[in-house]
Amino acid sequence: MTHTLRSLSTLLADGKASSVELCRDYLARIQALNPTLNAFITVDADRTLAEAAAADARRAAGQAGPLTGVPVAHKDIFCAEGWLTTCGSKILANFVSPYDAHVIEQFKAAGMPTLGKTNMDEFAMGSSNETSFFGPVKNPWDTARVPGGSSGGSAACVAAGLAPAATGTDTGGSIRQPAALCGITGLKPTYGVVSRYGMIAFASSLDQGGPMGRTAEDCAWLLNVMAGFDVRDSTSLERVKEDYTRDLTKPLAGLRIGLPREFFGEGLSGDTARAVEAAIDQYRKLGAETVEVGLPNSRLSVAAYYVLAPAEASSNLSRFDGVRYGYRTPEYRDLTDMYEKTRAEGFGAEVKRRIMIGTYVLSHGYYDAYYIQAQRLRRLIANDFAEAFRQCDVILGPTAPTTAFRLGEKADDPVQMYLSDIYTIAVNLAGLPGMSLPCGFDGQGLPIGLQLIGNYFAEAKMLNVAHQFQLATDWHARAPQGI
Repeated sequence: MTHTLRSLSTLLADGKASSVELCRDYLARIQALNPTLNAFITVDADRTLAEAAAADARRAAGQAGPLTGVPVAHKDIFCAEGWLTTCGSKILANFVSPYDAHVIEQFKAAGMPTLGKTNMDEFAMGSSNETSFFGPVKNPWDTARVPGGSSGGSAACVAAGLAPAATGTDTGGSIRQPAALCGITGLKPTYGVVSRYGMIAFASSLDQGGPMGRTAEDCAWLLNVMAGFDVRDSTSLERVKEDYTRDLTKPLAGLRIGLPREFFGEGLSGDTARAVEAAIDQYRKLGAETVEVGLPNSRLSVAAYYVLAPAEASSNLSRFDGVRYGYRTPEYRDLTDMYEKTRAEGFGAEVKRRIMIGTYVLSHGYYDAYYIQAQRLRRLIANDFAEAFRQCDVILGPTAPTTAFRLGEKADDPVQMYLSDIYTIAVNLAGLPGMSLPCGFDGQGLPIGLQLIGNYFAEAKMLNVAHQFQLATDWHARAPQGI
């Protein structure tokens, strides 16, 4: 099942299918394929079908929107009332959310039934979806390989046709990198466009929710639902509501595409480089022109990120102590012993590593040397992008340096794992929008992702650039063999 949101919306509008029928089909696929892929943590068929029946009633009453009745999967980082919300961690393995995240509220208002909660790296910390307490997600293109992370469950379920679309979150590339490794389209909006209320925090100044679908048009439709001001989130931006589909059909004549020289050097695989170069040629055929731009401080983005993100994580994760909710160690002597054992038993190795790094860089004597320096680098990185956008409309490059690597291949080398996000992290540090779309395959038949980066609030422009590429190519329409 490789339907787009448009095709499903048309089926529902024409009366050729009901939401209940669509959801039953997707639930059957989840039941058949999820034991292999491990893309979902939680599925509740009765709840899904009840939401689908309500959507069908809305449509029958003439109260349907364009996506009413179209099902969607949600990353298990979004609180959803009555649903197990684990964040991929043992410490929240028994937590049932009493309320909805703003994003979940928006999808409910649109009448889109929830198919389930998708697997993810624990507390969104990872680039391979191997740190989940619930086990690794498998890439549908090759189940011996990772799907990317941390939104690997969402990417895998869309690629395998277990859901037509899904939500994800992106702190350092966690929508774009798994989208690239699974051959789908994913978009990280400008920081503040999508509310973080009810989205369990990793690094508050970097986290951003976004859509994952088969096409750029899917992402535009989903962003129309997700985006919007929320008074409960102090970082949510109060802006006029946009229609992100408005520019999809615009021709690309005169478009200026910036090619950062730093994105095409050492570390980029040959297959990825060739696919990206072919995509650049395709854009030239569509009327775009290319200019070389410089992002000289982007090489420092990984180092800056792995000071700032753990620092924020060490603060955000202090609330998980076994006192109010979530896992609590069964045996302890006193309050301090309960804190220590609960956190030692409840958090995985990668989360512990980042908490310790974050606590260290925020400690007395190291705050100025590390945290403040990283914030200065962050400003330099943002300034580089500002200068580049004086010369171009969008920036283009690879999403990831390689295609999907094997499960366990980088598990014992955190630095190599961190470098999987070398092309994506700078976008989060600057708060810019970015997206990934399929642009080819390597010699082993694994998908390759093309990254587009836009200026602040240029989501509609990026979606136009991606949509025109997808009208001219069919990389996004291909599905894993046997799926």
